[in-house]
Amino acid sequence: MQLPSLTVVASGIFIAYIAHSVWTIGSLYFPPKCAEKKNCVFPYLKNQHSLQMLLFVTPTERFSYADTVLVDQFDIKPDITLTKTINIPLPYKTRRNGTLFFHAFLAKKSQQWNSDEWTQALQDPTTSYAATVISVYQTPVQESFNLIRDKEYLEKEKKEKPVTHIYSKLVLNILDHKDSLPKKEIPPDIAQVLSYSPKGEYLPVVYIDLLGCRLADLVPVNQTMKDFPVELVYSPISFGKLRLWMQFSAAMHTLRQMGFTEKDIDELKGIFADTNIVLLCVTFIVAALHMLFDFLAFKNDIYFWRDRENMVGLSSRTLLWRAFSQFVIFLYLVDENTSLLVVIPAAIGTLIEVWKVTKAYRITLEWINGVPRLNFGQSANQEEAETEQYDSLSMKYLSYVLYPLCVGGAIYSLFYTSHRSWYSWGLQSMVNGVYAFGFLFMLPQLFVNYKLKSVAHLPWRAFMYKAFNTFIDDIFAFIITMPTAHRVACFRDDAVFLIYLYQRWLYPVDKKRMNEFGATGEENQQITEEDKKDK
Repeated sequence: MQLPSLTVVASGIFIAYIAHSVWTIGSLYFPPKCAEKKNCVFPYLKNQHSLQMLLFVTPTERFSYADTVLVDQFDIKPDITLTKTINIPLPYKTRRNGTLFFHAFLAKKSQQWNSDEWTQALQDPTTSYAATVISVYQTPVQESFNLIRDKEYLEKEKKEKPVTHIYSKLVLNILDHKDSLPKKEIPPDIAQVLSYSPKGEYLPVVYIDLLGCRLADLVPVNQTMKDFPVELVYSPISFGKLRLWMQFSAAMHTLRQMGFTEKDIDELKGIFADTNIVLLCVTFIVAALHMLFDFLAFKNDIYFWRDRENMVGLSSRTLLWRAFSQFVIFLYLVDENTSLLVVIPAAIGTLIEVWKVTKAYRITLEWINGVPRLNFGQSANQEEAETEQYDSLSMKYLSYVLYPLCVGGAIYSLFYTSHRSWYSWGLQSMVNGVYAFGFLFMLPQLFVNYKLKSVAHLPWRAFMYKAFNTFIDDIFAFIITMPTAHRVACFRDDAVFLIYLYQRWLYPVDKKRMNEFGATGEENQQITEEDKKDK
């Protein structure tokens, strides 16, 4: 019995994972039904329609009446969306790099509360409550400047200190579920946030949505600021969406404990909070497909080069350029604080490209008297020498165009573009050359294919998986935050893969050349003819 291949196993695990994830997410949107009234809890909202929201801020997490500042109070209806701007009076401690906590109370509608009546409203057993910190202690974003004209910035070498930042946008939700719930079947995540009135009715849940608070909404606070304007968005939230958002918030907390930065978590927030549920599900499936194709492409690429013994039909200079460009792109993504969703695959791709260069140039590491030494092997294969000749010829013509463009682009960027440092300028110049003219270094392989009138020497399985991922990257280019140059490069790769596909269609099958498994078409034909004779 033949064991299934790694591709079949990976695909099976992927399908099972997708099915389980869809079932898990779908089950969140179906709250338990209450069949017997005696074992049910009924909603407070069903009989109460006049509600009022009270908003407070405090410099400490504990709600203390001495340091409490009433921000706003307004009447609401649970099923109506509301957007308004509120001015938050900043406490003295917050202005001096302190924290700021936001408290939201949902109480019965009454007249305008004054400071003497807060206690009565807040201690009412039918009042719902939620609180969270809305300040972040971080270093301000470093500004860019012109390295030639703005020399004073370079001489100062300012080192910014961390200061208090406050979110300029807050999202406030109320669970508007008005159906009864069975006492013994309430989901644990909902049960921990439910509170009950003296009559046993469950009160509306007040939820402060931190998934809607992005790093772009943070504004630094200084000692001269007395008031801070905040855009408050109030909207009802369904039973299923509240559970899903609570699951996401718990996942974000786990990622922080695992060492993910706030930048990476903010990218995930953008996927979850800035899209509707349908697009979110599509994004989830597309992301899973991207991981599957990445794995299969890496696997087939490694299998192809692991067993490769010569470079017939393959451009060694294209491999060298890919390794260099992938390394530059990796450094650029790290310098731009790009999401780990983009950086990690780029790091893995860099390691694989460097390993392919060692295979192409037959580089081996040898230790002589404790000193490492690199050895470069040579091949006397005539077909490989012919490939090298075509490869060298194509690179000669490309260098006449590529090098002046890269040098000119670097000089222009130095005089007319702002940068954070000289390192940033050098890296930006190299990555601009990679992104803008990098596809030219893929032309030597196309030129070799044209001269040999064959594409049988290419790793087509890995190419097809990469092609699928390229088109998926086109979708992610609009979903995940990334540098504009990297986003444009995703569409540039589409054109290159289309040219490879055109060459595959244009040139007939070359039965004399080996495929990615080391076999030729003539060998397969001989085996088939021998089988027919035996029969």
